[in-house]
Amino acid sequence: MVQASYEMRARQQLSLTPRLQQSVRLLQMSALEFTQELQHAIASNPFLEEDEETIAAGADGRQEAGDAPAAAEAVAPAEAVVTAADSAAYATDYGRASRADRDDDADDIGQWTRAAPDLHDHLQRELCGYRLGDRDRLLAEVVIEALDDDGYLRQSFDELAAAFSLDPAPAQEEWAVALRLVQQLDTPGLGARSLSECLLLQLDALDPDTEGLALARGIAAGCLDLLARRETAELRRRLDCNDEALAVACRLIRSLDPKPGLRFARAETDHIVPDVIVRKIKGKWVVTTNPAVMPRARLHQAYAQLFRRARCDDRAPLAQELQEARWLIRNVEQRFATIQRVAEAIVAHQRTFFDYGEIALKPLVLRKVADELGLHESTVSRATGNKYMATPRGVFEFKHFFSRELATETGGKCSAAAVRALLRDMIASENRDDPLSDVSLTRMLADQGVVVARRTVTKYRGLMKVPPAELRRHA
Repeated sequence: MVQASYEMRARQQLSLTPRLQQSVRLLQMSALEFTQELQHAIASNPFLEEDEETIAAGADGRQEAGDAPAAAEAVAPAEAVVTAADSAAYATDYGRASRADRDDDADDIGQWTRAAPDLHDHLQRELCGYRLGDRDRLLAEVVIEALDDDGYLRQSFDELAAAFSLDPAPAQEEWAVALRLVQQLDTPGLGARSLSECLLLQLDALDPDTEGLALARGIAAGCLDLLARRETAELRRRLDCNDEALAVACRLIRSLDPKPGLRFARAETDHIVPDVIVRKIKGKWVVTTNPAVMPRARLHQAYAQLFRRARCDDRAPLAQELQEARWLIRNVEQRFATIQRVAEAIVAHQRTFFDYGEIALKPLVLRKVADELGLHESTVSRATGNKYMATPRGVFEFKHFFSRELATETGGKCSAAAVRALLRDMIASENRDDPLSDVSLTRMLADQGVVVARRTVTKYRGLMKVPPAELRRHA
């Protein structure tokens, strides 16, 4: 007979309070997510109100960039764009269009908007990053425009040649080079002429050490019909493999995208709002909070005083609302303070980047910033995720400034971003008739004291969307 028994055990467990949970959640939000969160809080909590005086001051251009809010308990909803006056001032600092160049004084959401292009626009933009001759660029553009929405090229080279006149007529080898370039532009599998080629292009882009890669290539090359009919016995016979190896290869095949172009079919728009603005003032790089995300909400003092004087039986619900409003105000103030401190630490470490560009970007890790500021590394990680910095060199995500460290021959250190910048300069100055191979680039880096493996150079070249030497030879 089974007897039930009870046992009591004591244990300790750490848990975040609701206020700390809210603080963590607000810190890791992007500016637009923060905007929506705060607007929802203002709409649902009677003890929060918009700071109309601050909004009016910003609209009239009286609020200077980086000024503190007028109200002591003000909180900032991050708007999708900066105000007309502030954006004009910001543009003038960096030599951009002034207010006189604008169509009107209304906010221009396009200033901080990045629209997702469709497949053809995306590939055309990628093609702009390649140094090509006029003839080769034209052939590549024809191939791009001929792609179907799912990313396949279903027209023959002869049909493409008949669509436009070019003297002399392109040879089959020229079309093949143009197609190969398009296939390397972005997502593996684009520009394929069949499902087999689409899958093989994606398999070729995988790590050579991927388990089951060789068998997957065999299936994609000539056994897709057997895979579709689930004829495993015939697959094992043709590929000369066991059940376990075949299962691994089949899973790899099924993980691929048979229509890679469709991922560009969804029209999406991303709005990037810089959290901070970096300017050079009297020889010093200064970080200020973007006026678009400055505090524009506050505690509703009239309602708070009425509540304190009220004598009602059930005060708990309203008391909870008042407490949550105060928590929100303090957590938002802490959010801005943390982002400001992290941004200032980044600028202090990367002064050479702002002075000289990407080639001067130094190695930096989250741990170093966390130790300097007395914060936990996870806090710094949240403060840099989805946060952007507007600089004279462009708008950068905070995480762009955290580049891993590479050793040099002299015992010094350089960042991976600096190595990519060196490679970009070397390729830009190469002889077009005799482009530099990855081995040559590796040797040239070593001559400058930066010792990296050839495969590292190949990886960085791919990240920069630079084709191999044999494709650059025609540029």
